[in-house]
Amino acid sequence: MLLERINSPEDLRSLTHAELDDLATEIREFIVDAVNACGSGHLGSNLGAVELTIALHRVFESPRDILLWDTGHQAYVHKILTGRRDSFTTLRQEGGLSGYPSRSESPHDWIENSHASTVLSYAHGLATAQQSEHGDGRRVVAVIGDGSMTGGMAYEGLNNLGHSGRDCIIVLNDNGRSYAPTVSRLGESLNKVRSNPTYVRETTRMERFLRRVPLVGRFLNRGFNATRTAAREFWTEPVTFFEQLGLFYSGPFDGHDVRELERAFRNASEIGGPQVVHVVTQKGRGYAPAENDSVKHLHDVGGVKPGSYTAAFTEALIKAGENHPELVAITAAMPDSTGLLPFAERFPDRMIDVGIAEQHAVTSAAGMAMGGLLPVFAVYSTFLTRAIDQVNLDVALHGQKVIFCLDRAGITGDDGASHHGVLDMVLLSKVPGMTVLAPSSYQELQAMLHDAVELADGPVAIRWPKTAARNVHADEVGVGFRARRWREGDDVCILAVGKMLEAALAAADELAAEGRSVTVWDARAVTPVDLDMIADAARHRLVLTVEDGYRDGGAGALFAEHVAAHVDEADVPMPSVSVLGVPTRFIAQAKPDAILAELGLDATGIAAEVRRRS
Repeated sequence: MLLERINSPEDLRSLTHAELDDLATEIREFIVDAVNACGSGHLGSNLGAVELTIALHRVFESPRDILLWDTGHQAYVHKILTGRRDSFTTLRQEGGLSGYPSRSESPHDWIENSHASTVLSYAHGLATAQQSEHGDGRRVVAVIGDGSMTGGMAYEGLNNLGHSGRDCIIVLNDNGRSYAPTVSRLGESLNKVRSNPTYVRETTRMERFLRRVPLVGRFLNRGFNATRTAAREFWTEPVTFFEQLGLFYSGPFDGHDVRELERAFRNASEIGGPQVVHVVTQKGRGYAPAENDSVKHLHDVGGVKPGSYTAAFTEALIKAGENHPELVAITAAMPDSTGLLPFAERFPDRMIDVGIAEQHAVTSAAGMAMGGLLPVFAVYSTFLTRAIDQVNLDVALHGQKVIFCLDRAGITGDDGASHHGVLDMVLLSKVPGMTVLAPSSYQELQAMLHDAVELADGPVAIRWPKTAARNVHADEVGVGFRARRWREGDDVCILAVGKMLEAALAAADELAAEGRSVTVWDARAVTPVDLDMIADAARHRLVLTVEDGYRDGGAGALFAEHVAAHVDEADVPMPSVSVLGVPTRFIAQAKPDAILAELGLDATGIAAEVRRRS
C-alpha cells in the first residue's frame, strides 16, 4: 500500500499524480476504518479534504511553512501525512491521539483549534510576527471551511489581513454550504488567468506605466482598471467582497484535483500578499453513508441517544412549543447534536440557525425577547462561554427572558480540554438575575424547562451532561427553583449539583453501611440558592458540596458562602465545609467516568473525602 510508505510530507513529493489518486482512496478507507474502530470522530469534513491536504503538503514545506486548520475537524489527513498514522488506533482515547491539531503531538501543529472561526486571527498574528524584524519569514497558510465563515471573528480576521498587506494564503474550503458560486466555463478560464502570476505581474506593470503618462496617466489607469473589473464581473460571479477587504481572490478550484490545486497554490505563493484561494470540495466524499447523510454528511459519529438528557430536552421543548406559540428555538449550526431537529420538523418556521455565531445568537435572542418572543438557545456549554459578555450585558442587563439550554455541561470526555463544559457555573452564577438550573435526571430536566417557561421572569440557564440520564418517579422530582432533599441524616450533609447526585447517593449508602448518618440534597438551582437547603446543611458537623464544574468560584463556593452567612446570622457553630469539583486546569481527553473518578468526583472519592474530614 502507498499509505504505508508515507511517514512525512516529503514522501509525497516523489509520487506521480496517478499514485496520488490511489493514495487518496487509501486515506479515505483508513479514516473510515479508524473512526469506526474508535466509535467516535469526525468523518465528513476529513473525507472531503483528502486531495486538498495532499496538495498543500506537496507545495508547502511544513513545519517550515505554517499550516493552520480552523476547528481541526478537517485535520485528520494532515495528521496522517505528518507521521501519526500508526497512532490512529488511539484516536480520542485517554492518552491517545487528539481529535484536533495538538502542539504537544507534532511540530506540524501550530494551534490546538477546536472552536470555529478563529484561524484567520491566528494567521494575522503569525503573519505579522513572521514578517517583523523578529520573525523567520515563514509563509502562513490558513485553511478555513465555509461553515466557519459564518462566525463574525472570521470576518474580523479577514478585514485585518486584507488591510495589513501581510503575506498570507487563506484556503477557503467550500463544501457546498454557502460559498459556491456558479461559474461558466469561460469564467473558469478567466479565473485561471487571473490567478496566474505572470498575468498579475504584467497587470501591475501596466498600471505603473499608465500612472506615469503625463497629464492623463491617472485617467488612463482608472479606465484600465474599470475595463478589467467589468470583464471579470461580466463573466463571473462578483469576487469584489474579498477584494474590497484588500485580499486577492482566485478560484473556485476543484478541491479533488491534486494537479489543479498544486498549480493554484504555487501561483498563490508566487503572487504573494494576502489572498483567498477558493476550493470546492464534497463533504463525506468517497463514503456512501456520509455522502447520503443530507443533514451533516457524517460530520461526526453518533447522535442524540434515547434516554439521554438531550432526548429529554427534545421532548420537553416540543411540548412547550405546542403550548407557547411565541416560543422559538435557536441553534449555532448544531441543530442535530443539540436535539432541535424534531422541533424544526414540528415547527419549521420557529427554529433559527444563525451559523457559527454564538455572540450574535445571544444578542439576537435578547432582541427576540424584547419583541415578545420566547427564545430558547440550545448550545454546548463550552460554546456559550464564547458569548458570556452578550449573556451578561445584552440579555441580563436588559432583564430579558432568554432560556439557555446548555448541552455537554461538565466533563464531556473524548473531545478533550476545549470541550469540557466546566466554566458555565462559574460564569453564569455571577450574572445578575440569572437562574442557573442543573437537572439530576431525565424527568428533572423536563420539569426545569417547563418551570423556566412558566415561572421565570428573567434569563434562565439549564445545564446538563453528555452522559446518560437517570430515570426517577414523578414523586422524586423537585418543584420550581427549590432544592430537594433525598435523604436525611445527622452527621454529614452532601449538597450535590446535577448529575453528581447519583454519586452522592451511592456515597451516602457506602457511608451509612459504616454507621455514618448522611443527608443528601439535590441542589437543583445553583442560583438562586435555596436558603432552606443552606439552613439544613448548617446543622451538620460536616458539609460537602459536589459539582462537575470548576471548584474555584463555582456552585460549591457559592453554597459555602451562604452557609457561613447563615451561621453568622443564626449564631450557631460553623460546620466544616469541603468543596469538591474540577480543579482549575485543562483536563485531557478520556471517558467521563474515568476523569471524574481520577478527580475524586465519584462515589468512592466522595466517601473518601468524608472519612478524611471526619
